[in-house]
Parts: sequence; C-alpha cells; structure tokens
Amino acid sequence: MSHFLKTHIRELIQLTDDEFEIVQSLFTKKKFRKRQFLVQEHQPVTEIYLIEKGILKSSTIDSTGKEHILQFAAPHWWISDFAAFFKQEFSSVAVDCIEDSEVYAISYENLNILCSKLPVMERFFRIKSNFGYVALQQRILSLMSKTAKERYEDFLKQYPGFIEHLPKQLIASYLGVSRETLSRLYS
Repeated sequence: MSHFLKTHIRELIQLTDDEFEIVQSLFTKKKFRKRQFLVQEHQPVTEIYLIEKGILKSSTIDSTGKEHILQFAAPHWWISDFAAFFKQEFSSVAVDCIEDSEVYAISYENLNILCSKLPVMERFFRIKSNFGYVALQQRILSLMSKTAKERYEDFLKQYPGFIEHLPKQLIASYLGVSRETLSRLYS
C-alpha cells in the first residue's frame, strides 16, 4: 500500500483502508528519467500525475523557438496539460522531467471510475482543481502587474529550495525575463 498516496489524499479527505485499496488500484506508479516527457505538445493527454519524487515542468515553445514555462512541480504537486486531459483534446503544453522522477498516474477513464465508485474523491479533485485555479490566477496577475524583482521574490517563496535544482535559464523563462536580468536579480 502506498504510504505517499494515502498521506497525500488524507490531507484533504478521509478514506477507509478498503476505499484506499480502490484508489490505489486505479493509479499506476511510473518512473521517468531526467529530460523524459510525460506529455508532448500536439499529442493526446491520457493521464494526470501526482509527483512523489523529482521536479517537473510544463512548458510550450513559441514560433520563434522560445520556451515559456507555465509551471514547475515538486513532490505532492499535480501536473499535466489539464485542459487537454479534461477536454480530451491534443495538448498545447509539454510536461517533462528536470530530474529523475517518480509519479502516480491516473487515466481519464480511471479517474471517472474512481469518482463514480467513491464520490468523496470527486471532492478531493475539486479542491485540488480549485487550488490550481487560484495558483494560475496569482501567476497571471503577477506577470501582469509585478516587477521582475517581485516575481523573483515570489518564486523563491513558492518554490523554496528550487534555486539549487534548476538551471538559471529555466528560472528566467518562468519569470518572463532574460538570463541577464535574472543574473542581476540573483546576485
């Protein structure tokens, strides 16, 4: 029985051991290597992922070849192209590993089975979705109204300890600044 998965779910809802057995039976544990993709742009998105170990990112590449990072994700965070997953469309973002990672994956079909069998899990995913929506709104407002220095300070608060694990180019892309601007903020 996965202690990690059980602990993660029990942060928001209570499940009996029998109910958790159902949950666990519908998730698949997967391991990915650094730079390996979980989701590729313009492909079907069949799963969402709960991270147990590692750091991942979701990003898109614009027509000039510039990468735009939407999200970094660490243990206990969820990642995927959620719009493509829930709408069952092709992805508009890619998700890949910044370091070797271990995740729990659940397919669209299994998520629907899970929520049908255990309605309390619908509440769990609603709360998680709400948290994700709030974080996305805060990120958009930050990009629209804060200075590069303020966005950098927010990054340090939101992602404590990440600075040692991420190349400066990725941090700069996330913040929407050049590498040179990041170097001035970083020093």
